[in-house]
Amino acid sequence: MEPIYLGIGALGFNLPALVAQLINFTLLLIIFRLFLYKPVLKMLDERKQRIQEGLDASDEAKRRLSETEQDVAKELEKARQEGQAQIAQAQQISARIQEEARQQARTEAEQLLERARSEIQLERDGAIADLRREFADLTVTAAGRVIKEELDAGKHRRLIEEVLSEAPSGDGSRQAT
Repeated sequence: MEPIYLGIGALGFNLPALVAQLINFTLLLIIFRLFLYKPVLKMLDERKQRIQEGLDASDEAKRRLSETEQDVAKELEKARQEGQAQIAQAQQISARIQEEARQQARTEAEQLLERARSEIQLERDGAIADLRREFADLTVTAAGRVIKEELDAGKHRRLIEEVLSEAPSGDGSRQAT
């Protein structure tokens, strides 16, 4: 053994110190493995698990966000369609109201026109009656002057009214003589 010991010694190594250092290193390695390596590995595994949970939660949040965006898009589309339906309904109601207003205006115009025609007819009939009375008065007066005596105005007026009532009325139903 001495030749190995001398050979190692020639290189500048002290064999007992080397063996002591190897034993110390092995003991230190075992102690680190028991007290430090396992807790560090456990801590790293826990951290890895927390990171994985965070990534999973992030993926889940992304999935939920995507679903929520899709739901919001569907709701917006539904709201847009409902809005368009309400606009179409309002336009239909507006068109119906306008048509009803036009119809009512036509009806009122026809009523006003009919009322005006009735009033014109009444005024015309009144004017014709006034003209007949005046004509009767003029005729009695003229006849009185012609015969130079006073005639019974009531009799003559009655006679003239009878003749006038038998005569055509002047409303377009006159017959040619």
